Amino acid sequence: MNQISDQSLIDNCLAGRREAFGQLVERYQNRLFHSLVHLLGSTEDAQDAAQDAFVQAFEKLGSFRGQSQFYSWLFRIAFNTAVSHKRKTRRMSVSLEARKDATGVEPSDANPSTEPSYALGVSDRQRLVQQALSELSDEFRTALVLKEMDGMSYEEIAELVEVPVGTVRSRIHRARIELRDKLSVLLKSEVL
Repeated sequence: MNQISDQSLIDNCLAGRREAFGQLVERYQNRLFHSLVHLLGSTEDAQDAAQDAFVQAFEKLGSFRGQSQFYSWLFRIAFNTAVSHKRKTRRMSVSLEARKDATGVEPSDANPSTEPSYALGVSDRQRLVQQALSELSDEFRTALVLKEMDGMSYEEIAELVEVPVGTVRSRIHRARIELRDKLSVLLKSEVL
């Protein structure tokens, strides 16, 4: 069975057949979600960013020119959404600290991932890898996740993050070294 091309689905959607966009969502939602989980370190944040990206992609579909693959275009939207979300989260955490200082009361967190029981459900190795990934700089983590977990080429990553291919290669190389070093330290501390 031949799969309908992304461009055909886009053309169908632009012609008024909205169910065609649903097929694009089904085709790319898992891939996008998993990449965002590794970039953001949170399934909740990844779900929010993926949902926002699909909504924005639907609204901006007429501006897609086909100069890149649809997934690259979609991921760029998601990446920008994730960056904006991280900025908002940083500002919020600063305001939570200010609230705590002002009131003397620790703000509660309704996020289930902060509950002790949540950590028990995640394997130790996955937790250690995620922890090590989260300690990488955003530039290194993004390049590494896109290459190793999303399977993008150096050229696709360069286009997506808007840097030269050589910079992408350097970031991935340095990210691998840092990740290896961080995992080595974390694994040693787990054994002790």
